[in-house]
Amino acid sequence: MEVNLQGRSLLTLLDYSSAEINYLLELAAKLKEKKHRGFQGDALKGKNIALLFEKTSTRTRVAFVVAARDEGGMPEFLGKNDLQLGDKESIKDTARVLGRLFDGIAYRGFDQKSVELLAEYSGVPVWNALTDQYHPTQVLADLFTIKEEFGHLEGIKFTYIGDGRNNMANSLLIGSAKMGLHFTLIAPEELWPESTILDQARGEAAKSGAKISLSTDLDAVHSTNVIYTDVWVSMGEEDKFAERVELLKPYQVNENLIRKAENDQLIFLHCLPSFHNRETIIGEKIYREYGLEAMEVTDKVFESRFSRVFEQAENRMHTIKAVMVASIGDLNAV
Repeated sequence: MEVNLQGRSLLTLLDYSSAEINYLLELAAKLKEKKHRGFQGDALKGKNIALLFEKTSTRTRVAFVVAARDEGGMPEFLGKNDLQLGDKESIKDTARVLGRLFDGIAYRGFDQKSVELLAEYSGVPVWNALTDQYHPTQVLADLFTIKEEFGHLEGIKFTYIGDGRNNMANSLLIGSAKMGLHFTLIAPEELWPESTILDQARGEAAKSGAKISLSTDLDAVHSTNVIYTDVWVSMGEEDKFAERVELLKPYQVNENLIRKAENDQLIFLHCLPSFHNRETIIGEKIYREYGLEAMEVTDKVFESRFSRVFEQAENRMHTIKAVMVASIGDLNAV
C-alpha cells in the first residue's frame, strides 16, 4: 500500500495506521543513514517551522532544530515568554496567524485540546511534541530504537514499569498495540491507564495481534525484551513527590528487576531526563528528603550494557525529521 502523509498532522499515534507508522520508521532509517554518511539534505529547503514550547525541553527542542536544519529548513523557537497563547490571544487566532507564516508547527505544552485547535485552525501540519495526554514523537523514536536492536517489532515483549497514567504510558500502550508488541504494564493499580485509553489500545491490539496485560507483580517482567520506565513525577505534578515515592519505590528498575527478567538480550529504555543518581539539584533533594540514591532507575542499570537511552535520544532527531519530511518536505530529495 502506498503511503502519503503530505499535509498530515501528528497529534496522537491513534491517527496513524500501522503501515503509516512503519513508513515513518523506514524513512527515519534512510535519513539516519544519510546523516551518518555526512550528507546535507534539502528536503525541507525553504520551509519555515514554528516550535511552540510552553513546556521546557532539551531533547525535543534540539531534535526539531537539528532535524529541520539538516534538511534545509528554518526553525523558529517560540518559548513560553514569547507566546500570547490563551492569555492575550486565543489559540484559534494564534493558529490562524502562524499558519499564514509557517509551513509546519510543533507544539509542546499541557492540554491535548491546544494542539488539536492548532491543527484545526492553522491550515498547516501540526506535530505534537508533548502534551499531558500523549507524546507521539517520543514513541516513534522508541519504536525505531527497538526495531534497530531486534530487527522487528511484532512479537517483541515490552514491559513498562512505573506511572501508568502519564503521557508516555498512554503513547507506548497505543504504539505497542498498533505495531504488534506484547505490552505489559507493571504498576500499582492506582496508576493504571484510564479505561478509555485501554479500550482504544485493546481495539488496536485486536487488529495487530498484540497482547496487553496489566499487573502489580514484578514477576510479570519475566522473559521481556524491553524494560521501559519514566520519571515518577511529570512536569506540573511537583506537589505529588511524596505520594509517588511511597507508591513507586517497589517499582524501581534495578539489578534485581533485570535478573527477574531472565533474558540476557533485553534492553533498557528511558525517554529522559532521568533521576538515576544524585548529580542534579533534584536528585540530591530526593536523597535528602527520601533517602533514595536514585528514583525510577538505579545508576547501575542506567549505565549498564542493557541501556540504550542515548541511542534512543539520538533517534528522536531522526524520527522527528522523518515526520517533518513526510508531511511538508520534498520526498524526491531524500
